[in-house]
Amino acid sequence: MIGFLRGRLHAKQPPHLVVDVGGVGYELEAPMSTFYGLPSAGEPVALFTHLVVREDAQALYGFASDGERRLFRALIKISGVGPKIALGVLSGASVEEFLRTVESGDTAALIRIPGVGRKTAERIIVELRDGARKLGAAAGGEPLPPAAGEASSPYAEAFAALLALGYKPPEATRLVKAAAAPGLSTTEWIRRALKAAAQV
Repeated sequence: MIGFLRGRLHAKQPPHLVVDVGGVGYELEAPMSTFYGLPSAGEPVALFTHLVVREDAQALYGFASDGERRLFRALIKISGVGPKIALGVLSGASVEEFLRTVESGDTAALIRIPGVGRKTAERIIVELRDGARKLGAAAGGEPLPPAAGEASSPYAEAFAALLALGYKPPEATRLVKAAAAPGLSTTEWIRRALKAAAQV
């Protein structure tokens, strides 16, 4: 499984984009919520990803935050909801807005999403309502991992060090953010992040 990509944005044309990672171009599809935050072609970019493998094809999907990816994964587990509809959901509302719609049982709002009929809308509400709060908490908007062009910053170096130590990207991001303080050196930032990890 490919967890995230970090490289340079080679091309973008919604919903498709290509990320150059060490000379290899990864083709992805992404929701508009992710496209809004993409840099210009040639600039550093980092995206959380989800790989869908079918008998006839493999498709890679990219997301600006881990929260978006979690919601995408929850949606495609629902009968009648495929990746295309899930991208439509994420393109039309933020994770928090969508989960509020689910909690309120607003089928009319869901039916306005392309490809979602009444039965599918009702199924989404039934299957996601119980887990909406958990998804909402997890969607606290994990930011992107630092992109390749930011490698010289203490933040990026601390993040990379935590990855090398075996922390997963969302956890590394949380720890680095928790350790943030003005004027920290890379070494001190890593020390504070590891201290925060030990206190969990």
